[in-house]
Amino acid sequence: MYKIITMEREFASGGNEIGRCVAKKLGIELYDRNILVEAAKRLDIPAIYVEELEETAPGSIIFNLSKTAIGGSRKENPNLPMSERLFLEEKKIIEEIVEKQDCVIVGRCASFILKDRPDCLKVFVHADKEFRLNRAIQTEKLAKSEAEDFLRKSDKRRSSFYNTHTGWKWGEMEHFDICLDSGSLGIDACVDVLAGMMKK
Repeated sequence: MYKIITMEREFASGGNEIGRCVAKKLGIELYDRNILVEAAKRLDIPAIYVEELEETAPGSIIFNLSKTAIGGSRKENPNLPMSERLFLEEKKIIEEIVEKQDCVIVGRCASFILKDRPDCLKVFVHADKEFRLNRAIQTEKLAKSEAEDFLRKSDKRRSSFYNTHTGWKWGEMEHFDICLDSGSLGIDACVDVLAGMMKK
């Protein structure tokens, strides 16, 4: 029986909304960016740097914040770049969460972190480019002329973060129990499928 859903998703595929709706339908907690915020708090990283730090590729200035005054606490793993320390802290938080409760976790490479747990349903949400472009325009309030470039850069950041921290290739379906095309199925159907699998 599944107790946990982990969800990776293409940008603007509706994965966040699906995760939120599934959690609400099942009466369980949703964890997404709040894991990142808690990790930053534990490491004493200023909030203004957190999200950019997490999704920045190796070799950049922000990736190596641990060498600067804004690098936060140095209590653990002082020789690692701050982005690596942030990811390790997120991993620790995720492992703590799933020992205490059923939940939905969106992003944060949770599918990889929990890959050996049989009670974890690992989900990948994707959609075609047109669906994601239209959704990006709606949710991010972008002009149509800006949306394609924004989508491309967002996909690149997300895949780079995932590939760096997992050693897997972003979008390889064999790492997941179920892959859902939110453009074809619709958001509501995706929610129903996942909620149904959790109730079995």
